[in-house]
Amino acid sequence: MRKTERYAVQGKNSLYQVYATVPFWKVAKNFVAIQVSRYTPFLPVKNWICRTFLGMKVGEDTAVALMVMLDVMFPERISIGRNTVIGYNTTILAHEYLIREYRLGDVIIGDEVMIGANSTILPGVTIGNGAVVSAGTLVHKDVPEGAFVGGNPMQIIYTKEEMEGREREKS
Repeated sequence: MRKTERYAVQGKNSLYQVYATVPFWKVAKNFVAIQVSRYTPFLPVKNWICRTFLGMKVGEDTAVALMVMLDVMFPERISIGRNTVIGYNTTILAHEYLIREYRLGDVIIGDEVMIGANSTILPGVTIGNGAVVSAGTLVHKDVPEGAFVGGNPMQIIYTKEEMEGREREKS
């Protein structure tokens, strides 16, 4: 189960009322920073932008690939651990705007995590240390430490113990 906070809205859908929930100038600033970050090929510069302008926690030696789309409204709710790889064109969301409510949730990505290209990470999930998320995965629930997951909807392909067994077999 994802850990999100729920906020009811009255009248028009919650996205139509977005600037009642987040300041316009914050979104504008974040949009510019994220667009610069998406096209920056220099990983230390990209990490600096995320920390300085977006308020994210980004661990040392983390590589966020080109075209990664970070949450434009609440990027400060995203935390990425040390020595992690976020694959090309991945989307990381910390919000959901629905018809009668909006939801916010922290996204916590552990150390030494590999997230494949074109994945989508929904708000309120934790991806444990050493986990591997295959390309094109919809991460809609927590990922256990060391697990290999994939698919839409996401499923555990191998647990940490099964992954360790596979590594021993290769040796």
